[in-house]
Amino acid sequence: MKKLLFLFILSSAFAFKASAQTFNAEEFKSNLGKTKTLCDVVSSVKIFSDTLTLINMGGNYPNQKYIIAVKGNKITLDWANLKGKNMCVTGVFEMHKNRPEIVAAQPDQIVFK
Repeated sequence: MKKLLFLFILSSAFAFKASAQTFNAEEFKSNLGKTKTLCDVVSSVKIFSDTLTLINMGGNYPNQKYIIAVKGNKITLDWANLKGKNMCVTGVFEMHKNRPEIVAAQPDQIVFK
């Protein structure tokens, strides 16, 4: 029982920390190459193929704050109903075509609040 309580408190602490994180463009750039958690609202979703979907967060394309590139076929989401949901993504902060991007390929990288 003590172990369960400890795990609950520990996971709650990390969940709160992740939900409290917000990044502006400069902070994102200063964390390039690091694994971090980014939380924001899904603005739009663009499916390119069964192995590449782009999720725009914090604004619609081309004015989005961040792009989440979902690669591979391990992540299955209700793509049609993501818009407006608050989502947290954990991954390596990267720049792609001078835009902030996080690549997600595993289901545990994406969590909804």
